[in-house]
Amino acid sequence: MGPNAIGRRRFLIGAGAALGALALPRGAFGQAPAALPEATRRALETSPLVYVSPLAADGRESTCHGEVWYFADGGDAVLATSKDSWKVRALAKGRDRARLWFGDFGRYRSWRDQLSSAPFCDARARLDPDPAVFERLLAAFAKKYPDEWDKWEPRFRAGVADGSRVVVRYSPSIG
Repeated sequence: MGPNAIGRRRFLIGAGAALGALALPRGAFGQAPAALPEATRRALETSPLVYVSPLAADGRESTCHGEVWYFADGGDAVLATSKDSWKVRALAKGRDRARLWFGDFGRYRSWRDQLSSAPFCDARARLDPDPAVFERLLAAFAKKYPDEWDKWEPRFRAGVADGSRVVVRYSPSIG
């Protein structure tokens, strides 16, 4: 074996590492998702609601908070909302950072104090116009919210079809 040759073992280790890196899930911006604490990752996957607050440039939470239906998609929280909602208006103003809490504490105003101990993460938001994502959202909502889905599914479909409702993807971020 020459001085620049690599052995079989070294080749297999390097190839395995490269294949492992390719298999990593990617976030909405083509980066590996942020490493979330286990409790937050578990809550993202299982909680019935997400509470969302856009963040100001200095990191302060907005006075706008709200609980919404969502589904976990590749480590992201994805929801559909009115194109006129404050979540979408914040994005239009360039405020793509948000804080997300996972759980079910009822309407925000009555449970505000409980959010301080809920699993949470900061995230980057973007509109997600991919029709496949919307179809996954519909399928997830049918399973996750079966008691109300018959009433809401036609509204979601009609809203996305006529442009009055959009899909927003929140990708966990660090820093």
